[in-house]
Amino acid sequence: MLNPKKLEMAYRRYSKNFVDGIKFEEIKNEYEECQSEIINIVDLNAVEKDHILLIDLDSVFSYYLSKWKYDVLINGGNRVEELKKMQMVVFYQCMGQDLYKIRYPGMMPEYSFREVITALIHFTMFGWEKEENILFDFIENNLGSNILEANEWNKHTWFLLELYLQYRNKTIAGTSQYLHIAVKEKFKEAGLRYDLIPEDLDVYKGVLEQWKTRDSEVINRLIGEMSLYHSMLASEIGESMEFGDFRYGFYPYEILFLLYVRNKLSLPVFNHFDDVLMNTPEAKMEIGDHESYPEWDTLLRLIDNFYRKNYPEYIPNKHGELFQ
Repeated sequence: MLNPKKLEMAYRRYSKNFVDGIKFEEIKNEYEECQSEIINIVDLNAVEKDHILLIDLDSVFSYYLSKWKYDVLINGGNRVEELKKMQMVVFYQCMGQDLYKIRYPGMMPEYSFREVITALIHFTMFGWEKEENILFDFIENNLGSNILEANEWNKHTWFLLELYLQYRNKTIAGTSQYLHIAVKEKFKEAGLRYDLIPEDLDVYKGVLEQWKTRDSEVINRLIGEMSLYHSMLASEIGESMEFGDFRYGFYPYEILFLLYVRNKLSLPVFNHFDDVLMNTPEAKMEIGDHESYPEWDTLLRLIDNFYRKNYPEYIPNKHGELFQ
């Protein structure tokens, strides 16, 4: 049973975290401190310590995360420009990490499986098909490796990836159904960790079975169940493992992606919601049918150019200009 008062208090904590907790000025200072370090490595073409560039991308991500929260969550805006830049950074973290998978096999990625899937579905919603396909290939080729561990407990992440596969008519581990089970078995056979991968997807199981329904009442009920599930976990902000984080806790992107794919397939879509979750500023952001690419971050451009220059095997070198 959802406690409305508890949910309201959790949302206040979620919002105030980017005012009283993580202050934008402090994040900006960290970003500026990385700037001189990045410029120094690039100017000296210091290949022997260029892994620092990859580490510094985390500060670039945090900078745009704070800007997104300030613009949308705090000021109540509806633009997605800073969110776009966040997902771009995740993409380049993956592209850079690929260079070090043999050179530094013990190097911990700055991203998680959840964050990579989040970037994938946002690229899809933004209409950035070229970059979407490159990122999907990265996921498919590296799933379970030292640069993309997928012993993932978040059920909505498996839901998003499976829904993506079915929407795009693609497969991973030879399937687009019950993906978490297939990956769990694959990892077990390969001697990889799989203990955190869920046995079932809870509310998402029913959604995956019926997401193509043309019955408006059925899809409205399923979305209501998803919203309730998300809201109950978000009300445990700071404690729940799923939706209890301050990054995406009250951003219902799994529901927005479902609405997106149904709309693309001309299936009935419900556009009016009365619950708190679907009426947050983040849920109300305007995402166009084909979003323009954002202006490049200066530091991200420096890092991309550096890797392109020094590493012929760098994945973006195979695809020409990106995010243009």
